[in-house]
Amino acid sequence: MSQETVNYQTDPSQYKHWSLKFEGEIATLQLNINEDAGIRPGYKLKLNSYDLGVDIELHDALQRIRFEHPEVRTVVVTSLRDRIFCSGANIFMLGLSTHAWKVNFCKFTNETRNGVEDSSRHNGLKFLAAVNGACAGGGYELALACDEILLVDDRSSSVSLPEVPLLGVLPGTGGLTRVTDKRHVRHDHADIFCTSVEGVRGQRAVDWRLVDAIAKPAQFAADVKARAEKLAAGSNRPGLAGAQQGVKLNPLKKTASADTLSYEYVQVSIDRTKRTATLTVSAPKAALPQTTDAMVAAGDQWYPLQMARELDDAILCLRTNELDIGTWLLRTEGDAALAMQSDALLAAHQDHWFVRETLGMLRRTLARVDVSSRSLFALIDEGSCFVGTLAELAFAADRAYMLDLPDSPEKAPHIALSELNLGSFPMVNQQSRLARRFYEELEPLERVRGVVGQQLGAQQALDLGLVTSAPDDIDWADEIRLAVEERSAMSPDSLTGLEANLRFASKETMETRIFGRLSAWQNWIFNRPNAVGEKGALKVYGKGQKAAFDLNRV
Repeated sequence: MSQETVNYQTDPSQYKHWSLKFEGEIATLQLNINEDAGIRPGYKLKLNSYDLGVDIELHDALQRIRFEHPEVRTVVVTSLRDRIFCSGANIFMLGLSTHAWKVNFCKFTNETRNGVEDSSRHNGLKFLAAVNGACAGGGYELALACDEILLVDDRSSSVSLPEVPLLGVLPGTGGLTRVTDKRHVRHDHADIFCTSVEGVRGQRAVDWRLVDAIAKPAQFAADVKARAEKLAAGSNRPGLAGAQQGVKLNPLKKTASADTLSYEYVQVSIDRTKRTATLTVSAPKAALPQTTDAMVAAGDQWYPLQMARELDDAILCLRTNELDIGTWLLRTEGDAALAMQSDALLAAHQDHWFVRETLGMLRRTLARVDVSSRSLFALIDEGSCFVGTLAELAFAADRAYMLDLPDSPEKAPHIALSELNLGSFPMVNQQSRLARRFYEELEPLERVRGVVGQQLGAQQALDLGLVTSAPDDIDWADEIRLAVEERSAMSPDSLTGLEANLRFASKETMETRIFGRLSAWQNWIFNRPNAVGEKGALKVYGKGQKAAFDLNRV
């Protein structure tokens, strides 16, 4: 691909910043950032501060715990550094970065932290932040994503969100929202906490609900162990008693050229003139294993998992490395019967740990589609396979066009729903895409529920409200061309705001507030002179200069 500067594929042998330790049902993620190993040159990752490369490793480590270690029920997140847990996102990296880099960095980091909570909510993997030193900014935001926070009470270690007073920006990965929505910190205490540099330590951190407990240094390790074991006891993952074999995640087989990305089940083709990327996702190519033992034996080549991993990687590569490609055209292809068989097996065995983790991977990947700042058009034409899970791509799209071929029914595309479309893949607002589509109104949802498993032609899909438009073969090419050209002629800034507002209907959650309200404000603040101007706080930090603020409120 053109100028592919970021590769999201890694493995523990390549980690520069994290190490993994496994002891029975407890995994420990240990942060020890190599300050000279930033993902880009020009800054040092001092004080256990992180950049995108650190979070790519974290994302990979979480995936390996989920799939390779079903015995793990609790993950302890801690630091190998003395008296410092994590000082958050590297400030010098932010100061040197373009606006787009900062935004993409914050979005991926948000998704990774949301993934921690997603695994706890849906898959029984619990998380304990063992804060064994100073914990600031994004470091505290990582701790906030965990189920519990234990802080060492050594008279110096504190938790803090110092971005407003120190940098003139906001905590960019959910800190403000989790403090209120998740930890229920009283708003006046939160106001003090988020406008002070020194943070809060000891018993006050417990009293203000910023952490769950404190422990003296001599007792800290024992308390971490006890709390991790208690969390593990409440998990429904297999654990040691389940004695389940894990599934190794091997490197994806990916080939890239200037304008293409190619995997086994996902193809990406870029048209730079039209500023479009066509993502084509394929159905299974052969019958799937019927038993859970056979599914586990298939490993990371089991179709639902392999397809999800490939699509996830393609989305991340496009978002980071192809900023000018503003419209994604979503296509599918392959055998609809095999795709529906895949869904039936997922539904039938969803209580098995491997199937459940695969459903989680699909859920998080589809959620990544929803929050991607690109226009999404689904094109349902000859040879398409928008059925079951693959139909979620059409429901995620801003528009879905379906080719109507009344005179050639043998060539006409169909869509079909499976039980998984009815709620197995909630968006970050915890709504299914169909419930979002119909504002949870009972009548259209019942009509859709009544056709689960049926092949639906263009007019049926249009009547049910499942597609936007159903042009015939005479009008198809012109209608798609005009839609794409119109989209490309509009302001990307406006489209990003438009899509973010329209894609999430009615329901608000902590996650939608993080991606919507918090991200929108942070993106704006990242552009303001008080943060990034010549004398903005983010620019002059560490240079011995004082920030100069325009004191007018906007």
